[in-house]
Amino acid sequence: MPIIVNLDIMMARRKISLTELAEKVDLTMANLSILKTGKAKAVRFSTLDALCRALNCQPGDLLEWQTGPPQD
Repeated sequence: MPIIVNLDIMMARRKISLTELAEKVDLTMANLSILKTGKAKAVRFSTLDALCRALNCQPGDLLEWQTGPPQD
């Protein structure tokens, strides 16, 4: 999929763990992990909003469109 989720990069920049972020955004660690590894097929705007609030970032900091052949 040409949409890349840079959640792991933002988490590293903010020095926040998966457990801490899951608590802040009220998501299970499993669902957050799916998003972090880029295996999610969709993300709700409410989830994106919660992530941006918790990480103090913009949606564009978390999502990136990549051209070229799709990656697994």
